[in-house]
Amino acid sequence: MSEEKTTTEETKKDTPAVTKPRSPRGGAGKAGGRGPQKGGRRGRPPREPREFEQKIIDIRRVVRVVAGGRRFGFSVAMVLGDANKKRVGVGLGKAGDTALAIQKAVNHAKKNMVTLNLNEDSSIPHEVEAKYNAATLMLMPNGGRGVVAGSAVRSILELAGVRDVTSKIFSRSKNKLNIARATIKALSPFILKKNQKATPKKEEEKPDEEAK
Repeated sequence: MSEEKTTTEETKKDTPAVTKPRSPRGGAGKAGGRGPQKGGRRGRPPREPREFEQKIIDIRRVVRVVAGGRRFGFSVAMVLGDANKKRVGVGLGKAGDTALAIQKAVNHAKKNMVTLNLNEDSSIPHEVEAKYNAATLMLMPNGGRGVVAGSAVRSILELAGVRDVTSKIFSRSKNKLNIARATIKALSPFILKKNQKATPKKEEEKPDEEAK
């Protein structure tokens, strides 16, 4: 008997230990595990870069009274721009769904896209003033202080790549769509026409006072 015990102990030492394979973490075998995930972030294709930067400046719900009652919809005002190419546009979209209204605003802004001809510092060469409906404003070069503006004026200047400009809104109108269109109207002297190349403009020099 003693010899048999020694032989069995020797065989146990000689045989390697067999380890059981572990189930993967969160596998379907464990109760309460997450299991295989489908359609996660890793499975999504990479997003394509946008042609233009977008910013919604105003979104509101509108009501239209018809014979059968009231119909609700959405009105979206949006600014599109490319700071590298100095292009910017304002669009308006109306639809019963916000996603459709945004898509209409994007298409409208692309149709109204304009290209600006700025000076070497990406600023405007002189002061400009414009009025659109009840909105009145003025744009002034400030000589290296950055964009000092608010409301929809700042959105348009940043997306258009304009720098070192100060804006002043004189009217009490808070309609952001009118303010945005007034800004585009103020920038109209610097808008390039079709088939016209951009040439950096120099700042206008004030004439010296004549000696008395």
